[in-house]
Amino acid sequence: MMSNSGVVGSRAFANNLTTKCFPKQLHFHSRTLVFSSYSCSATLSVESKVEEKQVFDGEKAALLVRELRNNFDTGKTKSYEWRISQLKAIAKMLEEKEKEIVDALNKDISKPPLEAFITEIFQAKSSCNEALQELKHWMKPEKVSTSITAYPSSAEIVSEPLGVVLVISTWNFPMLLSLDPVIGAISAGNTVVLKPSEVAPATSSLLANLLESYLDNSAVRVIEGAVPETTALLEQKWDKILYTGSARVGRIVMAAAAKHLTPVILELGGKCPAVVDSNVDLQVTARRIIAGKWACNSGQACISVDHIITRKDFAPKLINALKEELEIFFGKNPMESKDMSRIVSPMQFSRLVRLLDEDKVSDKIVLGGQRDEKKLKIAPTILLDVPEEAMVMQEEIFGPIMPIITVDNIEDSFSIIKSRPKPLAAYLFTNNEQLKKEYVDKISSGGMLINDAVIHVATRGLPFGGVEESGMGCYHGKFTFDSFSHKKSVLYKSFDADPSIRYPPYTPQKEKLLRAILGGNIFDIILALFGWSK
Repeated sequence: MMSNSGVVGSRAFANNLTTKCFPKQLHFHSRTLVFSSYSCSATLSVESKVEEKQVFDGEKAALLVRELRNNFDTGKTKSYEWRISQLKAIAKMLEEKEKEIVDALNKDISKPPLEAFITEIFQAKSSCNEALQELKHWMKPEKVSTSITAYPSSAEIVSEPLGVVLVISTWNFPMLLSLDPVIGAISAGNTVVLKPSEVAPATSSLLANLLESYLDNSAVRVIEGAVPETTALLEQKWDKILYTGSARVGRIVMAAAAKHLTPVILELGGKCPAVVDSNVDLQVTARRIIAGKWACNSGQACISVDHIITRKDFAPKLINALKEELEIFFGKNPMESKDMSRIVSPMQFSRLVRLLDEDKVSDKIVLGGQRDEKKLKIAPTILLDVPEEAMVMQEEIFGPIMPIITVDNIEDSFSIIKSRPKPLAAYLFTNNEQLKKEYVDKISSGGMLINDAVIHVATRGLPFGGVEESGMGCYHGKFTFDSFSHKKSVLYKSFDADPSIRYPPYTPQKEKLLRAILGGNIFDIILALFGWSK
């Protein structure tokens, strides 16, 4: 669903590729390797008695992949019973450990408990329950009709697991975006390694402990860590990699995968626009935009509204409506609100402050702009008509800053959107049916939502994924199952009929009959069988 489009994940990975920063601790919990990435030394704890320096390097990663592949080759993960048992275990884990999950999310990003439940725990439960209900149907071979040239025969498409897959998760929805792909990978019958984000350490540690306790460790592993561990994992040959994060790191993942011809699913991001027409319910529009921006992880989501495009004469009304509803949502002093997440890290906070303080931007603030470095909080901020060349208009914002761009005619928004890379999501608020039709027809994006924001990702019947720079591949529900499966075509033929027409020598009569059969004209076939011609 949502990624760290992720400016932090991107820079942390890309800028540290040449460093030698090692994890603080490596604990062998049964078969789960657990790291913490905040020191340049490493200690090994075995039953809390023996300590020695350890790192998770390419050699250990190779051993891990080899072990998982051997376990996959036993065939146990292919069975319906094994898949169901693991899905039930995840559902049980989410039910029993809800408080621990909420606490971890609060530690990592100050995510409000209700938001944590709705956007992470409930969504993961929903994904798991859908898989439990539909798995038998998903696994069932799909019957396919055959042609007369293969008569008598039958055909089907068999969904088979790919093998050993890698899921690299992210920090902004660290529980959901870890479990959702893992649920799909298990449903498809794979063994899987999960690499949670080190930027959300409390959730990462919790995931490592919980998945070890609840799931089959011979098939599901968690590797904690940062750049060295991720690099070691990417050096290995996987049967598929799913990465959620920034386009910059997505390129690194894709380049590593290309060495082994490994297919990838990249869930990235982009500058998701919201076009707001003037013939809307203003209050409802304002509330839904706020829900899709500031009430959505404080804007730290790949599908949150990045900027608004509206008519110049309508902008003041929209800004006033946003101001009023923001005060209702978060109070007169939103910096003290317990219903807004904080910025994830000092580095991310500094980046957002730089966007606000840039020349020709700071004087465009029409609401908010307050910031508290100690609390890592930035108030909901609205900018009006900032220059196109400003950084806030060039890079994905991924925070509580909302630029509003004004145009003379709402149709002018199309050219603005099309001048940028295709976004992960595009939003439109209007009652104009023709405008809706044109927006869907002319704007290319990973997903699209009319008259609301963000909630399309909760519709399991819809695939979630990007296009071009906003990502490739898709998942959610059956789409996740399909993405982690190989669709194997199978044709069954009997020995009952073996016409000589397909074999040499190719006589003129055989040619006539074969051409008639391939042409599908029953009259020509009858003529050819009797040796006649038109």
